[in-house]
Amino acid sequence: MRVRPVSVEGLVDELADELISRKPDNFLRVGVDGAAAAEPGRLADALVDPLRLRGRDAVRVSTGDFLRPASLRLEFGRENPDSFYAGWFDEAGLAREVLDQAGPGGDGRILTRLRNPETDRAARDPYHPLPPGAVVLVSGPLLLGGGLGFDFVVHLELSPAALRRRTPADQQWTLPAFERYAGEVGPAGFADVVLRVDDPKRPAMVEQRW
Repeated sequence: MRVRPVSVEGLVDELADELISRKPDNFLRVGVDGAAAAEPGRLADALVDPLRLRGRDAVRVSTGDFLRPASLRLEFGRENPDSFYAGWFDEAGLAREVLDQAGPGGDGRILTRLRNPETDRAARDPYHPLPPGAVVLVSGPLLLGGGLGFDFVVHLELSPAALRRRTPADQQWTLPAFERYAGEVGPAGFADVVLRVDDPKRPAMVEQRW
């Protein structure tokens, strides 16, 4: 294993080139996994234009739009790390409406939002037909270890100290969930690419599978 520093711009280009080299039967399902403090959504957003410039359409999905109803995820309180770990995100809905439809045997029509987190109601968005060869970029925390059907995964890794430092005060209660995730799941072992992002301006690539 080698840890190689890389610029933010270079990182995005490397990932885009790697994704372009993958030749799925039709669509490519990519997970960008990381705590909010690691900004997985920001990296996923940054990949959209480079992929399109390389001839592949890209569609963004965030797990923040696939939350379970508040009555379920807040059943044991608003700041329960065990509920956050196992009960906040609607993985079944994400699989049913996005990953399965973009996978083998799917019809290529996906929902990019299932639930409006502000109103706690169904988003009622229409289904979106994916262009041939589209890359579906799904970002969020705790994506791995539950059997979600990704074809390629990037895991954004933070040291415990960096995670604590970069997590806002009102979200510190989630830290035990990420400690449990690291210990029980070992997300780096599921990822095709592991990036260390203790300093977001100076990421480093852990070269273990490339």
